[in-house]
Amino acid sequence: MAGPTIDFWQSRFDSGNLPWDRDVSNPQLKQWIDAGMIHPGTSVLVPGCGRGWEVATLAAHGIKATGVDYAPGAIAACQAMLQSEGLDAELIEADVLNLQLASPVDAVYEQTCLCALHPDRWRAYADQLHSWIRPGGQLFALFVQAVSEESAQGFVKGPPYHCDIHAMRALFPSQYWEWPAPPYPRLSPKTGFDELAAVLTRKR
Repeated sequence: MAGPTIDFWQSRFDSGNLPWDRDVSNPQLKQWIDAGMIHPGTSVLVPGCGRGWEVATLAAHGIKATGVDYAPGAIAACQAMLQSEGLDAELIEADVLNLQLASPVDAVYEQTCLCALHPDRWRAYADQLHSWIRPGGQLFALFVQAVSEESAQGFVKGPPYHCDIHAMRALFPSQYWEWPAPPYPRLSPKTGFDELAAVLTRKR
C-alpha cells in the first residue's frame, strides 16, 4: 500500500509527535460557521479528525458532527476532548477508503485527510467524498500547499502531500463539482504549510 500505514499514524499518537496539530480549531472553520455557511442542525463529516479540534468546534455550535479516523489513538483523543468539554459527536474508527455511510451528509470538512493520503489513493478518496455528500451538499476544503524542492522535481514527498490547485481541479472536476471563483483565501497556520480554502458544491 502506497503511503503511511495505520501503524505510522498510531505511533504518532502514542508518542505525542503531532506536528500538524494546532492545539486549536482551524480559524477558517469558525469563519465559515460565523458566515452562516455551516449552521446548527447541519450534518458534517470530518475525515482524518485526529485529536478532534474541529469536531469539538462543530459540536459546540449545534452542528451534527461525525469524526472519522483509523488510528485508535486519534479516536481516543477526540473522545477525551469531547468529554472534557461536555460535547456530543459521533466518532467512527475506520479507513476512509472503505467507509460506507448509511445516508449522505450535508457537508464534509476536509483539512488533513487528503494531504495525509498518498496521491495514488486520491482518486479513490475523491470518489468517497462524492458518495458521502448529498447532491447540493458542500465540501469545505483546505488544500495543503506543501511545495518542496523534491515535489517541484516530480518526487512524491509527504505526508503532508502537496495539493496543487490544478491537481485538485482535476480530482474534483466541474462535471461533478461547482468551484468558487478564485482567488482562494490563503492561510498560513503555525504548522508551516499554507492552505488554500475553497468551498465546493456537489452538482450530481
